[in-house]
Amino acid sequence: MSHEEATDYLVVGAGPAGLQAGYFLQQAGRSYLIVEAGAAPGTFFTRFPRHRTLISINKVHTGWDDPELNMRTDWNSLLSDEHTPLFTARTPRYFPAADEMVGYLADFAATHRLRVRYDTRVTEISRPADGAAGEPADDPEGGPEGGPEGSSAGGPSGPGDFLVRAADGTVFRARRLIVATGVTRPYVPAIEGVETVERYDEVDVDPAAFTGQRVLIIGRGNSAFETADNLIETAAVIHVAGPGSLKLAWQTHFVGHLRAVNNNFLDTYQLKLQNAVLDGDIRRIRLQPDGSYRVSVSFSRVQEVVKDIVYDRVILATGFRFDPSIFAPECRPELAVNDRFPAQTDAWESTNVPGLHFAGTITQVRDFKKSTSGFIHGFRYGVRALHRILEARHHGRPWPARTLPATAGAVTDAAIARVNRSSALFQMFGFLADVVLVGRDGTARYCEEVPVDHLHTAVADGGFGDIGQYFTVTLEYGEGHDKVNPFDITAGRNSQQDTTGLDGRYLHPVVRAFDGAAPGKATAEHHITENLENEWDSEEVHRAPLRSFLRARLTAPAAAARP
Repeated sequence: MSHEEATDYLVVGAGPAGLQAGYFLQQAGRSYLIVEAGAAPGTFFTRFPRHRTLISINKVHTGWDDPELNMRTDWNSLLSDEHTPLFTARTPRYFPAADEMVGYLADFAATHRLRVRYDTRVTEISRPADGAAGEPADDPEGGPEGGPEGSSAGGPSGPGDFLVRAADGTVFRARRLIVATGVTRPYVPAIEGVETVERYDEVDVDPAAFTGQRVLIIGRGNSAFETADNLIETAAVIHVAGPGSLKLAWQTHFVGHLRAVNNNFLDTYQLKLQNAVLDGDIRRIRLQPDGSYRVSVSFSRVQEVVKDIVYDRVILATGFRFDPSIFAPECRPELAVNDRFPAQTDAWESTNVPGLHFAGTITQVRDFKKSTSGFIHGFRYGVRALHRILEARHHGRPWPARTLPATAGAVTDAAIARVNRSSALFQMFGFLADVVLVGRDGTARYCEEVPVDHLHTAVADGGFGDIGQYFTVTLEYGEGHDKVNPFDITAGRNSQQDTTGLDGRYLHPVVRAFDGAAPGKATAEHHITENLENEWDSEEVHRAPLRSFLRARLTAPAAAARP
């Protein structure tokens, strides 16, 4: 028999992102519930990766005792004020077993006593037109946020509640929805005959099952090469195929590209050991009467248009996509990036369904193949930023800030301290920024870890108050960094005294100045020169040039003098 339960926030999915969202909601004292289809948190990690080894860094021995700094090399722990539990306490393995993640997430949920309803599979999410209940105008702690910060600032005529139906008949009524379901549906490219092949999510992982066989793996991401590496000892021939140039994470700085831990296969290709990487498109797959496959490959770098190659096995390893099937038509989110992810605003809100927010790996649509929103060590900070946006928007709590003297020396000290310690700016390079907000009254506030795109929108809408000028502090790689061979000594490098540009091989702090009356368009930019140890604290090389830059901007007549 069905029954209804109501909550202000409903989080769908108890993976890392869902638990992280629940933690912040609980800390703030909000009415929330997390619903999870599985019997425990982190169901995804009970099956993936298929070969049971994570490629997220777990560096236990850092030489530091600063919890914040340690998070730069701890890619698995979730954020908490208590700094516990930490994934690094579970195992010393640099690339840990996936089962350790399952155990860690259960420990995190239990330690913080998060409200999670397990064995609750969502079957439909709807928003009936007659269910309008209003938005934050009637929040007990509500009130305006100081100005709109997005597409759903709320009000009595706002959208109605979401109705979330579960397989057991329970209906959850929620004012706001945070979907943290990850990418659960295999991405199947439009290839003739693709339905006849095996998929990464179901193929046998026992190498002995491939002994002496010719194997084609379609896809050139980590799942494809993880599969190929597993078969090197037993398969007769392995081809890994896909379009475009193969991208290596150590060069692009995007950890979703091919990682060194999975690239042993490249040795076997370049040393001519019967394996190959095929650069091209798979045009057609034909299952033969004898069970083999005839695959038509269109090569990118040779004159032959199509070549037919015979294989014993074909495995599809082309990644995963977001599954929108649980959404009713009236609240189905628009999709982006070949329909792989929900389209999102700078507040991680659906572009067409106000009040529907996203957390976790599906937020990578905002920095697709550029930064780290697709991974725990990135999206944990994104979830914290989302929580701060929701707190400002719906509960009258502005972005946390501390006051600073509006002087070049004070701002320099604050910025240098943060770039040498912050894990968020380090992990979410170019995406999150610390911000110095200078009011027209001459006061200054320092806000940490604001999404850059959201910052400019919020300043324009008055969400951060009456701002005369503001400065962003980010960590970034130089332009063209994904094309530079970091091991090529003939390429040269910038002088450590050079503040005019960024060296593409290194991570640099960047400080930009903006006029509050024209947010989003930098009026000046300063690069703090690179340092091999990522320590930017030299008086001559780092501090003095930054003070000089800030002094010139802070004393400019610009916006502060305008009415």
